[in-house]
Amino acid sequence: MGRARTGVVLLMGTGALAATVLVGSELLNAPSLAALISDSPKEVIDQTWQIVFRDYLDTTGKYSQERWRELRRQLLAKNYETPKEGYVAIRRMLATLSDPYTRFLDPREFKEMQIDTSGELSGVGIQLSIDKDSKELVVIAPIEGSPAYRAGVLPKDVIVSIDGKPTLGMSTEEAVKLIRGEAGTKVTIQLRRKGALITSPLVRERIELHTVEHQVKTGPDGERLGYIRLKQFNANAARDMGAAVKDLEAKGVQGYVMDLRSNPGGLLMASVAIARQWLDEGVIVSTKTRDGIQDIKRANGHALTKRPLVILVNEGSASASEILSGALQDNHRALLVGQKTFGKGLVQSVRGLSDGSGMTVTIAKYLTPSGRDIHHRGIEPDVPAKLSDADAQKLKLEDIATQKDSQFVAAETTLIKLLRGAGVAQRPFQPGTSNVPAALGADKSNP
Repeated sequence: MGRARTGVVLLMGTGALAATVLVGSELLNAPSLAALISDSPKEVIDQTWQIVFRDYLDTTGKYSQERWRELRRQLLAKNYETPKEGYVAIRRMLATLSDPYTRFLDPREFKEMQIDTSGELSGVGIQLSIDKDSKELVVIAPIEGSPAYRAGVLPKDVIVSIDGKPTLGMSTEEAVKLIRGEAGTKVTIQLRRKGALITSPLVRERIELHTVEHQVKTGPDGERLGYIRLKQFNANAARDMGAAVKDLEAKGVQGYVMDLRSNPGGLLMASVAIARQWLDEGVIVSTKTRDGIQDIKRANGHALTKRPLVILVNEGSASASEILSGALQDNHRALLVGQKTFGKGLVQSVRGLSDGSGMTVTIAKYLTPSGRDIHHRGIEPDVPAKLSDADAQKLKLEDIATQKDSQFVAAETTLIKLLRGAGVAQRPFQPGTSNVPAALGADKSNP
């Protein structure tokens, strides 16, 4: 029976507490839900099975249609007394795919994901993922200003236990249930960092995300530099970015540093819209399904500025951050400074199911404009600038984008070289010109 379902296409940045997703809308062949859907656990199991069968892109080699059909026969031959029993069966079914991004969300978890995309988070402010090889829970990045951030949690920390419960083999959904809770309550997480165990007691908070910050910075010779920090690609990000650029242009800045460090991702159309604010022409990103179909997003000639641009990235820059960084790097519109990015190059779709639960399913991979598949590879910066764990822990919130922030200093130095290499500091950067390598010269790795 044909179901008419409205799906949501996304790129799961880290698939965890911040529910960092890249969302756009897509109408799928789905049912007229009104009369055809029942609340039977088998119905929800079959809906989940059908979505994978129809759209799943296998990147692990664990999927075959014949095995998937046989699994359906086995699951539907059983009886399920409660929805919970059906959910257990669904999770076991999806686990056979070995894809951490294709996952089931019970009604509570699905509702939380919807809340997360609104720009408010409840918990301690950690974006999580499951390491593909070790199956451990790994921190992608703490949310700036959150309890986890203030406690010194760092990208790539492994969460060993939550309130004493070991996390090995635990799903991100299970971790979310343990870590989230009412504001004011406590949770203790144990971390492993380079072999050392760290116990971190945290108090949960309601966390509001302010997506864009901007200010004018003054260079060593009086250069006026625009600094923009983008923390997440939420529904307001493109609007806020546009307002920041227009304000900085009005203040006469000569070039820009865009800070995407520890930005775990967000809405798909926000990343495309922001790329269009910086890029007049060229491909931004393309997606490729299991049938080889490509959806290509391009610039539309409405860039807000052509002034030189440097982008700061680190290992916590994921998903939408990598789409934006890759688009501007491949189109020679910006130089990347910092550390290799996270490496998340798969596209998911999030689907609501008949009983209020939902799922995310990998449906495509995305490629940068030059055709790079960055999944598990990340994007290498043009100018490496490492911030050690010790330096990161010492760096306070108020120190970001100051002379105490060595990565920002590297980005500022790189931008000033670009301005001087262009001949006249006020001259806008022209994509495709040869002044980028000339501006950096032999000093590229140590700006």
